[in-house]
Amino acid sequence: MLYQVDDWDDAYANGAHIPNAEAYFASWPQSAAAFRDRHPPRDLGRGHLFMPQGTPRGLMVFIHGGYWMNTDPSFWSHLAEGALLAGWVALLPGYTLAPEARITQMTGQVARQIATAAEQVEGPIAITGHSAGGHLAARMVCDDGTLPAQVLARVSACVPISPLSDLRPLMRTAMNRTLMIDLPEALAESPALLQPAQGIPVTTWVGGSERPEFLRQARLLADAWAGLGAATECVTAPGRHHFNVVEDLMRPDAPLMTRLLAQSGSR
Repeated sequence: MLYQVDDWDDAYANGAHIPNAEAYFASWPQSAAAFRDRHPPRDLGRGHLFMPQGTPRGLMVFIHGGYWMNTDPSFWSHLAEGALLAGWVALLPGYTLAPEARITQMTGQVARQIATAAEQVEGPIAITGHSAGGHLAARMVCDDGTLPAQVLARVSACVPISPLSDLRPLMRTAMNRTLMIDLPEALAESPALLQPAQGIPVTTWVGGSERPEFLRQARLLADAWAGLGAATECVTAPGRHHFNVVEDLMRPDAPLMTRLLAQSGSR
């Protein structure tokens, strides 16, 4: 069956295709604030660092989405719960949003926060992120010096959730008036077009009820990097859509979290 996109804005419009989408937007900040009341974070500049009880097993990084234009770590604090329950430190990096920053700058900001947190937390580093954050998660494990070598060597797994792995299609959307992605930046910042670091298992994770473009983008990264020597898999979560596919981050026994944290002793 032929696949062709006629409306690029609709292809990347999630809320318009999710019933009661507004309820998710309303609940996220409330759930996040309630979680911070129970688990006050350490301030890490733009980011939040949540500490578990006892000696940490490692550092879990969750990078938020919002098409690089919306939200910040304060919307997503509750997604640190699964990591804390599993005994991991949880870092939620923040970054300057478009149009004040370009995606290239965001990549650098996130990498610097991970490096700073890695100085405070020993053990393996597991990196995940959602949507635009999935893009940034994958960028962290590219073999181009984005993360310092000593930090990259500690990364035990990367699980980009609903990642935007090729930025070139976004250039066709109205969002690009804000994002200002041009072809040189798309080529330099698209993980699917870059070389992955070797030895890090990468699992793209996407909801089975997501927009076709997100399914394609998730498959694309896994397939492209498999061809470049990385150990990859693309997992489709049945019945999950773009707004609830991240909820399993709150459960340490969920398959998503198991995949993210189970590789902790492999490097």
